[in-house]
Amino acid sequence: MEKDLVERQNIPFIEIPAAGVHGVGLRSLPSNLLKLAQGVFTSQRIIKDFQPDGILYTGGYVAAPMALAARKIPSLLYVPDIEPGMALNFLSRFAKIIALTTEASRKYFVNRKAQKTVTGYPIRQDLNHWDKNQAYKFFNLQANLPVLLVTGGSKGARSINKALISILPQLLPMAQVIHITGKLDWDEVHSFQQNLPAGQLSNYHIYPYLHEEMGAAFTAADLVISRSGASTLGEYPLFGLPAILVPYPYAWRYQKVNAQYLADHHAAILVRDEDLKMELLPVISNLLMQPDQLQTMSHNMRALHQASAAEDIASLVMTLAQTTPQKGERPA
Repeated sequence: MEKDLVERQNIPFIEIPAAGVHGVGLRSLPSNLLKLAQGVFTSQRIIKDFQPDGILYTGGYVAAPMALAARKIPSLLYVPDIEPGMALNFLSRFAKIIALTTEASRKYFVNRKAQKTVTGYPIRQDLNHWDKNQAYKFFNLQANLPVLLVTGGSKGARSINKALISILPQLLPMAQVIHITGKLDWDEVHSFQQNLPAGQLSNYHIYPYLHEEMGAAFTAADLVISRSGASTLGEYPLFGLPAILVPYPYAWRYQKVNAQYLADHHAAILVRDEDLKMELLPVISNLLMQPDQLQTMSHNMRALHQASAAEDIASLVMTLAQTTPQKGERPA
């Protein structure tokens, strides 16, 4: 997925072999360790060819080989989520600067000597180029009903998709729904859409994935339902978008920490994945019937936005690069 996104921006992309080792069975561990070793050699070749003045990491086990190969080159680690996973903790050992999305992340790096700076979450510029009228026109929305956005990322969130489908007959009379299904559940959801009554069909808009148009979805929505990956800490505050967050239950607890942070700031409501079937419709209905609460949540969410995050991280990278020894002085 990252390859496609990077190349869409006309940025050169080089793959680095890597694989996770935490929680991996003994049968897979040897081959994963071999991939990591191959990744170190690939990273060494990249460094030799590219001669970087500094390196920016954002986490993931794919960054581990580069961190090992480039340990003598100044690096900046950007921490998207509030709580770092194992890969981010590993990378923080090599970082000269650690950029944090929120102040709440600082406590996880108290034992690191690196400079720690809160920058916020960087947002791509094209997200915020839509106004309400343009967004409504793009999705063919009406002004007489609120707009609910449901999204699960590129692959989708199966439990959210299934829970939404089960309540659509009760939900569509009270809200218009923009549903980004992800690719895995597209056929099933599309089939369900074809069987909706004509009176409800116009209120249900489904897409497998959105790229540049995602800004229109955020602009049009009055409320969003989603997982609570790192982007929720940046994108929802930018739009002041109240959220119902359903942390992914089968991964590192970082999604729960992200969701709890937004809930503690009264900008979101946290619903456990296992409670979706029972709680989703009542929570949505309660919020849609209380516009004052939605407005308060929107205000609280927008207050978390840090507008200069991308510029601040870029400035840190430039500062980092300026501290690099001259090419002839760099250690081998």
